[in-house]
Amino acid sequence: MRKKSLKTIAIAICILFVYFIVRTSNLAALQTNKSSNISKAEDFAFRTLKNNAFSYGERLEYTVLYSFVKAGTGYFQILPRPVYHNNRECYDIRFQVNSMKSLEWIYKVRDAYQTALDVQGLFPWEFQQRIREGGYKRDYKASFDQVNNFAIAGEKKIKIPEYVHDIVSAFYYVRTLDIAAMKRGELLQLKNFFKDSTWNLGVKYLGKQTIEAKAGKFRCLVIEPLVSEGGLFKSEGKILIWLSDDENKIPVKVSTKILIGNVYAELEKYSGLKNPTKARIYDK
Repeated sequence: MRKKSLKTIAIAICILFVYFIVRTSNLAALQTNKSSNISKAEDFAFRTLKNNAFSYGERLEYTVLYSFVKAGTGYFQILPRPVYHNNRECYDIRFQVNSMKSLEWIYKVRDAYQTALDVQGLFPWEFQQRIREGGYKRDYKASFDQVNNFAIAGEKKIKIPEYVHDIVSAFYYVRTLDIAAMKRGELLQLKNFFKDSTWNLGVKYLGKQTIEAKAGKFRCLVIEPLVSEGGLFKSEGKILIWLSDDENKIPVKVSTKILIGNVYAELEKYSGLKNPTKARIYDK
């Protein structure tokens, strides 16, 4: 397998798990009762959104396959304990993706992401990323002033829309929506902050399908992220995501077609779900 092919696989791993994985942030541990210079957060009337999809302690583990070859692994995890930003309770969410050690002599991937997601309002306060892909390295951190609508990244202070998302918080926010009530072909629009700009991200509902993954057989809702030119993603093909058709809406499978073939991410293990896995089908 050529090095160029492996590099394409690594990039595909980074975009696979959902439509948010890009190049951005520094992975330092979030501190409990952490505060920033955001003014008057305690006095601000933030939105309150219903969330029946996830809670503390959830962990989703994935296997990434390229043409039936295991190319990497990854996981999403909500740590068991909250963190606090501006005296507001937040989920401490981690995402990590690694290439297989057997392939690292060709191309090594060690990417880590972290976001602090407001429990009541489901918007981010802080996003961090640590990228290690071959010889490429990038550390990035962005704090979100959700009161005055600014993002602070390094020495830059950038104006942002109300309740803008980062690439990880957007994934968890979408899971809380009633996707099953959408009409086939209906489009959902999100605002995502990337580097020093805000980009439109469309999510199209394609319908329902039953699929099998390493974790079992599931009834799923199928969605397609729509990429804006010059925006968040650099994919060579279409990305499809299968979410479990129940209250959890966990991503069961993600696939993309690239120039050298198909790449898949499949759910391998799950634990700490908020609700029973009613979408899972058990063979008799």
